[in-house]
Amino acid sequence: ERCFEILDILTRVTRQMTEGELIQLTQCGRVEITETEYLDIVHRKTAYLISACCEIGAILAGASPTQQEIMRNFGLKIGIAFQLADDLLDFTSTNEKLGKPAASDLREGKLTLPVIYLCEESKEDVLEKIRKVVKEGEYLSVTRDEVVSLVESSGALARSRKELLRYANEAQALVMNLPENTYRQALVSISSFIINREN
Repeated sequence: ERCFEILDILTRVTRQMTEGELIQLTQCGRVEITETEYLDIVHRKTAYLISACCEIGAILAGASPTQQEIMRNFGLKIGIAFQLADDLLDFTSTNEKLGKPAASDLREGKLTLPVIYLCEESKEDVLEKIRKVVKEGEYLSVTRDEVVSLVESSGALARSRKELLRYANEAQALVMNLPENTYRQALVSISSFIINREN
């Protein structure tokens, strides 16, 4: 019986991830993407996978239906927090720490939450700079430092960090409803790790 439940979860998450990838492809290079549209992609590509892993772990551990739901929702929140941390690191970390070129998402035409917030609050000249990076696929006529400066000075990074903290704190609050033990503490530490991660 558990096997069928797990297969249902795996089937569902595979479909959701595929949908997320396809939706992201249709949004690629679109400067007008909204926060809601972006978070839908994050849910499908990242959060649902982590949620499924948490829920399956709970099922295999013999958790109650209530505990399974807590773990499913914890996975959703922590998955979004993880992606938002990744978005922030794309602008605040270095190539060496990330193990990949920093600020690479924008060059690939993928607008992340800090850039979405920047575009929401900016005038046409700033939007044109973002469009140039996306169109050129590189930091040529607009430098990476220029984009980072715009994202920082506009308050977009701070606003994105606030959202990251909200999701991480909501995840932590969920697991406080589980029995107090080393496993719960490990789940709490995941939130702390995501908030403070450097790569």
